[in-house]
Amino acid sequence: MNTKLTLTMEQDVIEKAKEYARKKEQSLSDLVENYFKALVENKSSTKDELTPMVKALKGSFKAPKHFDYKKELMLSLEEKYL
Repeated sequence: MNTKLTLTMEQDVIEKAKEYARKKEQSLSDLVENYFKALVENKSSTKDELTPMVKALKGSFKAPKHFDYKKELMLSLEEKYL
């Protein structure tokens, strides 16, 4: 069942998207629908997949129980850039 969807975008993006759709001989609605389908499919399939390097590193580091990684990251970035 098709349902109407209203999107708000910058005018130049809409014009470029329409031109792209014309070149591909598709409607803009079809392009948007296919894009959303790809997002949903990719999100569910890659959610639990890890790269081989990450798999190899998994479990190699045990952080202390109350480790605040955001604080440590901020301190490290301050040290690097300030």
